[in-house]
Amino acid sequence: MSAKYYTQFILTDATYRDGNEFCGVVELNAPMEQNSDSADIEAILASNFDLQRDAVKLVSWSRLH
Repeated sequence: MSAKYYTQFILTDATYRDGNEFCGVVELNAPMEQNSDSADIEAILASNFDLQRDAVKLVSWSRLH
């Protein structure tokens, strides 16, 4: 079952210096665990941009119903 989240994050990689803040809906194949922390979420976002986890800074994240 997929799950949708509204998220805001900043990419700190040098490639994105001019437009590095993003927001929108992210859909995952399965819901995140209740005890997931921001590092887990940042890792998922980073992988979608082919970046290292430390290149993403999570601003906000909330599940949509």
